[in-house]
Amino acid sequence: MKKFMEEFKAFALKGNVMDMAIGVIIAGAFSNIVTALTENIINPIIGLLFQMDLSQVVIHMGSVDLGIGNFISAIINFIILAFVLFTIVKAVNKMMAMAEKPKEEEPAPAPEKSDELKALEEIVELLKNK
Repeated sequence: MKKFMEEFKAFALKGNVMDMAIGVIIAGAFSNIVTALTENIINPIIGLLFQMDLSQVVIHMGSVDLGIGNFISAIINFIILAFVLFTIVKAVNKMMAMAEKPKEEEPAPAPEKSDELKALEEIVELLKNK
């Protein structure tokens, strides 16, 4: 049992698991923000356009009520969350690609020849022509 607890502790404290846990907590909080945005701002604006409260839109089918308005609100929440996650993933992928791409260094310019080297080359050239 002790070995099991040690293995579990090692697993739970790995960076990936902790990052995932933090991500889940932040996602839950962000989901609450998006839900509040939809319920308190977007739905009333839609209600103004159609002269009705969107959350009260219900289709009666016999003894069953279908909450179409709540379903539409859930779709709006999903679209907002999906768009935000898409932009985040796209930005992270772009940063990762930039980090992985090695910067290409320009080749250093050739050093200028010294006067002595130029004189030696002239002497070698003269000797070759003789």
